[in-house]
Amino acid sequence: MKKTSIAYIRREYLNEDLVEKKTPKNPLTLFQKWFNEALKAEVIDVTAMALATVSKRGIPSNRIVLLKGLDQRGFVFFTNFQSQKGRELAGSPVASLLFFWPQLVRQVRIVGKVVKVSTKESDVYFKTRPRGSQLGAWASEQSETVPNRDFLEKCMKALEEKYQGKVIPRPPYWGGYLVIPRSIEFWQGRPNRLHDRLRYVRQGQSWRRERLAP
Repeated sequence: MKKTSIAYIRREYLNEDLVEKKTPKNPLTLFQKWFNEALKAEVIDVTAMALATVSKRGIPSNRIVLLKGLDQRGFVFFTNFQSQKGRELAGSPVASLLFFWPQLVRQVRIVGKVVKVSTKESDVYFKTRPRGSQLGAWASEQSETVPNRDFLEKCMKALEEKYQGKVIPRPPYWGGYLVIPRSIEFWQGRPNRLHDRLRYVRQGQSWRRERLAP
């Protein structure tokens, strides 16, 4: 086997450790710390997270979405409720999130219940979006089959004319979801593949912390 093959692609992880005595009791506090460090390290697309959902038949699907809110409730993202992920969340309101910040050799995996945020919260965020993105939310029937690119461009142009000089309202089928974590796992790359993995599991109003083998 040539050493240019995929099997030979590897690197050693020499970053800092992740030990219990250095971590807070609340995993959201640790996540905020790691997120700030990823920002400081200028990680590209630091808010990008893989969102995994499951259909009623148990078939999983995965895609990248952007984190748009973080507080003690959990993690917020926005999308079309009629999209594939929206339909799957309606039928099975649980999801997994995965953040990967390669410059810091870190991953964070979250599993939890998913609920829609309030219409007010969705309205407030929609107003902050660039005008083109607001129009795009109307132009795209997300996850539906379309004849070609030209079809989308014509829809966008028609909407630009319709709302020229006007405030663009939030589509009723577009808004936010909150992922309420029941477990959060922090992964830190370490030498010799003896990585650090700390998992927090919710227990009522508190969290249990446990170490996992790498």
